[in-house]
Amino acid sequence: MPLIRNREQLHEAAVSTVKAISQNKKISSNTGLPQRPPIKNNILIPAAPRSKQDLDKWRGESDFQAFWHLFHKSIEEVQLILPAKMIFNELEISRVELLGCREYKGCKKNISSFTNKLSGDLEDHKSLNFISYGANLWLKEAANFNLSEQSKYVLSKFIERYKIDNSLNPLKQKLISNANNQKIFQNLSLELLRKINLVNEINENEIDQEENFDDSFGTTDDIENENNQIDELSEDNVDVDINNINPQVMEDTQNRIEGIDDLSIQDELESISYPKDEYKNFVKDYSIYTTNFDEVVEAKDLVTVEESIRLRNQLNNLIKPHLPTIGKLANRLQRLLLAKQNTDWTFNLEEGVLDNSRLNRIITNPNYPLSFKQESENNFKDTVVTLLIDNSGSMRGRSISLAAICGDIIGSTLERCQVKTEILGFTTKHWKGGDSKKMWIINGNSSNPGRLNDIRHIIYKSADNSWRRSRKYFGAMLREGLLKENVDGEALAWSHERLIKRPEERKILIVISDGAPVDDSTLSANREDFLDNHLKEIISKIENDSPVELQAIGIGHDVTKYYKNSLTINRADELGEVLLDELTRLFND
Repeated sequence: MPLIRNREQLHEAAVSTVKAISQNKKISSNTGLPQRPPIKNNILIPAAPRSKQDLDKWRGESDFQAFWHLFHKSIEEVQLILPAKMIFNELEISRVELLGCREYKGCKKNISSFTNKLSGDLEDHKSLNFISYGANLWLKEAANFNLSEQSKYVLSKFIERYKIDNSLNPLKQKLISNANNQKIFQNLSLELLRKINLVNEINENEIDQEENFDDSFGTTDDIENENNQIDELSEDNVDVDINNINPQVMEDTQNRIEGIDDLSIQDELESISYPKDEYKNFVKDYSIYTTNFDEVVEAKDLVTVEESIRLRNQLNNLIKPHLPTIGKLANRLQRLLLAKQNTDWTFNLEEGVLDNSRLNRIITNPNYPLSFKQESENNFKDTVVTLLIDNSGSMRGRSISLAAICGDIIGSTLERCQVKTEILGFTTKHWKGGDSKKMWIINGNSSNPGRLNDIRHIIYKSADNSWRRSRKYFGAMLREGLLKENVDGEALAWSHERLIKRPEERKILIVISDGAPVDDSTLSANREDFLDNHLKEIISKIENDSPVELQAIGIGHDVTKYYKNSLTINRADELGEVLLDELTRLFND
């Protein structure tokens, strides 16, 4: 499989291309998954793919945003019910994509690949996302786009749901013919919505005024931009207005990044390396409302190149005061590990391997017997260590700084000792519920829905990556706006599952946290001990039935309530001594 080199430069080129095509100098860019429709004056482009076979669909993601900013004009929002609004928006997205492909002929292949990729991500054929996306495909089919079988299936469900027949073909042709006139196109879109009984008669004058409003096609206030600050902790964000939900939330799939497990979080929970029936009985009281919006992301995809340099320098400054103590303790641990790894020999034996270093004695005295040596068995097991770091909002400030320093010390020290090390983080994508909660509200607020937030699991360093390559992105942990809520039980199951698949003989999992799991949306809709009990169950299962050695480090809080083997760090000046003493104990066991 051909691989792509210089992915960062490719990403920067894509951003520059979008800015050039959109003819908008004020546009800002971030790394991430684009919204549908895009946020005004902002583009979100995922990190460039590793494989060339994914290049067209990745380019299609940036092309669609470029065309949106070039051809779409903000107008006064038309008041529509949610299903109508989602179809209305998909028709407008299809319009700008059609125009873009006419203007830039080479982009049609990219848009087609991106279109088919989105269709492949949709699974629940009864969901509003699934049905409404068919409206986008309805126009593209008539414009001779190359649709995959999955895209055709999504289109068929849209046609079936709204009883689209040949009588609407003239209207479809009018929509395509008038794609270059946004006002006429949107009037025709409203006519389509009337014909499929999604809206009543609407005065066309309602959309005549082409004024520039900040939020076109539904607000994006509840979809957090990566630049949002911590003020989103306010209680004002708890209630969700159904009429203001982003019209089309694109499902975030975990197989976007090559080399990361493509298991869903639910799959990982159910396949925690124990018999499935036993595990299901064990976690019978825990459930997840949907995993459609969960993500596993690499740290380098959360920050720009400039931001990664700034945050790495910030972390270096935090570590500086502790360098003398850390250096001494790290050298002590290194000597211990290397001593355990070195091979021992027994000399002056009557049989074994000939000891060449003692042959000179035979030359000086031919009667002297040959000397043999035997290699002694090395009891140091091939080892891998995983650090799982709590990236929740309660860790903000001193706690996350301590956690980042812990990770840096452990990772760099063990790397020098040829001990494989993986550093992971866990948080959520939103405060107080994300797209999962919105889906739950749309579907009727069922009781005891299970976990209701969109979880984000972060890979700062995989076990097979070198510390030198990974360390420049490790400062991403200090990024403002990253720390949100924490579902510890699922994060523990995920990190354990990654660890259990490793080939090393000895496996150590170290959790760095500041206490209990907290997710407001989940706890408000379920029992108050819902997340707490689940964490205790996962810990108990690992401690009692898994070959993985589990150790916890509490940052400012005692975590013995959850973990059998734990210690607490309260002050930065005790960090090095306590941390490396514990590592020494672990490797002496």
